[in-house]
Amino acid sequence: MENQKSSSSLKAVIAVLAVLLVGSLIYIFKVTSDVKTVQTELKSTMTEKESVMTDLQELKATYDAAISENTSMSDELIQERDKVVSLMADLSKSKGDVSSMAKYKKQFFALQNNMKALMAENEGLKKENKMVTSQRDSTVVVLGESQKYNETLVGQNEELSKTVEKAAKLTILNTSGTAFKVRSSGKQVETDKASRADMLKISFTIAANQIAKSGEKAYYVQVIDSKNNVLGDKKTVNFGDQTLTYSFITNVNYENKTVQVTENLPGKDFPKGVYYVNVFDNNENVSKTSFTLK
Repeated sequence: MENQKSSSSLKAVIAVLAVLLVGSLIYIFKVTSDVKTVQTELKSTMTEKESVMTDLQELKATYDAAISENTSMSDELIQERDKVVSLMADLSKSKGDVSSMAKYKKQFFALQNNMKALMAENEGLKKENKMVTSQRDSTVVVLGESQKYNETLVGQNEELSKTVEKAAKLTILNTSGTAFKVRSSGKQVETDKASRADMLKISFTIAANQIAKSGEKAYYVQVIDSKNNVLGDKKTVNFGDQTLTYSFITNVNYENKTVQVTENLPGKDFPKGVYYVNVFDNNENVSKTSFTLK
């Protein structure tokens, strides 16, 4: 009878232990499963944190590239880039739990949308600037070509003016000096003897010129004897800082046709030697010649 009681007690103990063992196994399994779940969640959130950080780095790189182009939107781009940098700093310090990651992802998407809008606007400005630059360059080219053309025209006009001015000047030809002996009858006899001469005849021709200005013309005639003396009136006239001593002035009414000019220069005791004749238009020597008296 006692053996039956002992057997029954043993069975009861075994049954209790079996229940406890099963309970322990169930508990251990549940704890292990929870730990794996937590580990999986932690691994997932850490991976998600790295992913968001990578996305933020790419966002920052996009802003850096756009800012380096130095467009009119650079200030706005810098402000948005700084927001990205600030969010990266916060994310780096975070524990990476689910709730915080949800917040960071939301902020990232907001920044990403802002970036897309700003990039689109920046691209539009770049295209407009490129177009304006192209138009400006074209304008500069056109203006440069116009300036060159104008400079060419100015140069041609200046050359033409010089040519016309040069062509409009009167040409003095056939300048000559001859000595004469005037007889009591008034007859003039040419001579090359200094002792016989009592008058010098100076002649020159003004050539015809249709583009020259017509009207009264004055020429200063200078006759210098062999002793370097100016004959005749010996008057002086100033042209700026230049002074001219002349023998006489001859005035001509020029009408664009050939004009023969002859003037007499009376005198006595003409020395032997070479005589020089200079014809001046103001201070410009326009013709010269020489002759000799024996």
